[in-house]
Amino acid sequence: MKQIDRKIVLEDGSQYYGYGFGSPMNRVCEIVFNTSMAGYQEIVSDLSYTDQMVVMTYPLIGNYGIADEDYECKAPNIGGLIVYDYNDSPSNFRAVKSLSELLEENNIPGISGIDTRKLTRSIRDLGSRRVLMTSPETPVEEALKIIRETPLPHDQVSRVSSKKRWYSRTADAAFHVVAIDCGIKLNIIRSLNSIGCNVTVVPFDTPAEEIIFMKPDGVFISNGPGDPQDVPQVIETIRKLRGKVPMFGICLGHQIMALAYGGATYKLKFGHRGGNHPVKDLRTGKIEMTSQNHSYAVVPESLEGTPLQVTHLNLLDKTIEGMECREDKVFSVQYHPESAPGPQDSRYLFDHFAKYMKEAKAHAQENRY
Repeated sequence: MKQIDRKIVLEDGSQYYGYGFGSPMNRVCEIVFNTSMAGYQEIVSDLSYTDQMVVMTYPLIGNYGIADEDYECKAPNIGGLIVYDYNDSPSNFRAVKSLSELLEENNIPGISGIDTRKLTRSIRDLGSRRVLMTSPETPVEEALKIIRETPLPHDQVSRVSSKKRWYSRTADAAFHVVAIDCGIKLNIIRSLNSIGCNVTVVPFDTPAEEIIFMKPDGVFISNGPGDPQDVPQVIETIRKLRGKVPMFGICLGHQIMALAYGGATYKLKFGHRGGNHPVKDLRTGKIEMTSQNHSYAVVPESLEGTPLQVTHLNLLDKTIEGMECREDKVFSVQYHPESAPGPQDSRYLFDHFAKYMKEAKAHAQENRY
């Protein structure tokens, strides 16, 4: 019988024992849970999970392995993975390696055999907390001391953002989009390519003047990890670009958009993570099934007096899921339309961005003569 060789210790002193896979390293992270039934590779390679240890509520993880086509970033940076039943013998003709091999290559620890139902209920009741993954021999007092002495990071975006400009081009492009990389998912770039956009991906701290010099038809503000207030450079950039170019923000980009227009954000008790959140479009009454991954939300009262109008609402907890300023041709959503929720419920958002860019180009052409 396999021997228990790992455990996790939460900052309230609770302990869960299990079996290690991936990297054997010890690590302190924020613990969160994800309710998706599939897509563990996309979750592991989503840079928004930097410094977070993710509990998967779906019990069987690893069964279809890892495929080269399914990454959301080039170098996974998730804090750790906690599962009930890990399968190290995947059955999938597309698989090139196991999940454990991927985690080991990227120094990411994993643990299985955990009662994930009990652990998830704890997170829902008490909120997200810090957790240490370590050896089962580590005394709980020592584990708690390590957790207390590990500072909370505030530099996640600077760590995961591109260090230099790069490009993703498509045939017969109609638009040029500059994407501000706060931890961008590759499928967002593919989605922009699919609506006829050549995409220039720039580091998060690229100033507004440099972006304007590139003469983009639109600017995209990406998803990413951490507190939106930790990236004042991006907030200031968006503030300077207001009204000058159409803009579209997703997830962290949505929160940054609110801050740039004078709004405020707050941290949720345990966040939204999974592919089953119902969101209502207040303009049409349509309800979308959405994919989400975030810890922060926009304060509704903070938008009063700003030109931003609320367009989407989460039906589970009434948090703001979408905003728009038609005059500036600017809009954002808290959820991920590129993650195929529904599976195509939210595809129209990329078409809406293309519509704004087309209108802006036509207006510029008229003013030229």
